[in-house]
Amino acid sequence: MSSRRQAVTIKHVAAHAGVSLQTVSRVINDGPNVRPAMRERVQAAIDALGYVPSIAAQRMNGKRSYLILAINDRERTIADWRSREGGDWVDQMLLGGMLKCAEHGYRLIFELVDTHNDHVERELAAALASLRPDGVVLTPPHSDNPLIGRLLDEHNIPYARIGSKEQGSGISLTMDDEGSARAATEHLIALGHRAIGFIAGPTEYSLSEWRVAGWRDAMDAAGLPADGLLARGDFTYRSGFSAAQDLLTRPQRPTAIVASSDQMTLAALEAASAAGLDVPHDLSLISFDNTPIVRFSQPPLTAIDQPIAETVARAVDLLIEAVKTGAPTSGVVTVSGALIERSSTTPPPT
Repeated sequence: MSSRRQAVTIKHVAAHAGVSLQTVSRVINDGPNVRPAMRERVQAAIDALGYVPSIAAQRMNGKRSYLILAINDRERTIADWRSREGGDWVDQMLLGGMLKCAEHGYRLIFELVDTHNDHVERELAAALASLRPDGVVLTPPHSDNPLIGRLLDEHNIPYARIGSKEQGSGISLTMDDEGSARAATEHLIALGHRAIGFIAGPTEYSLSEWRVAGWRDAMDAAGLPADGLLARGDFTYRSGFSAAQDLLTRPQRPTAIVASSDQMTLAALEAASAAGLDVPHDLSLISFDNTPIVRFSQPPLTAIDQPIAETVARAVDLLIEAVKTGAPTSGVVTVSGALIERSSTTPPPT
């Protein structure tokens, strides 16, 4: 039986480069006072030997944990997982966050935390104590929770708030929800639609109101009335069906609808069918999210592709830079999505 291959250690790297263990350690930990030529020499030895730094060893210096913690709302995440309806928010978070962390020699840890105020501080404090993360990625609705922000400030941990424009501590990032809703509405206006309905998400999410604002801006700019064309859901299929039924039975029935989630748009598709309307000939639909399921609906849905992976990757980049420099990025960082045109949109019936 062949023997196991010996693991490459920091001692092997030091011997290969002809430098001290301390020099290799400073290069691995991105420490100061290392000449560029020496850094290149050590990195060449690391590459040649295939050395992978141990996070446990890196943490021993006490300065960094080399962990980024991403938290998501427990109740909504578990409900999405159990429903198995094609949502991929968490998948995209992990795709962007894990790959970007790996580029920096970090690891991403994903945790679920209750949104409710009587739980959030206790649960997050326990995670911080056990993991000692170098940075934290917050997702809606945690992003604008002042209790979370205060707790992270007290621990002096940099954090990124996705879906937030709040000023103050933390790095604010948005996916240009307002601009995306404006682009979706403008696309329908360009096709000739004049009565364009909008199904908004719940008010506890700031991005819901940004999307409404983008829709209204596009309607106002085109001189089109928006009154009586807004309904609201909570991102779920059931709420989207009720909101679509409401819009489709109003005196001024819309010839197109933009809905704030794929589930609500799929529900609007069913509501249209129940009302005897053909999509897209009688009613055009545009969705937000662009999860895999919308490509397989009949017809496939035109959708705003939310750049979740890119936004989380950008958040990780900014957090690690903040750890190195001690100066988090100020202002709002915007990562824009794109409109993916499919078969659910067409000019309105004459």
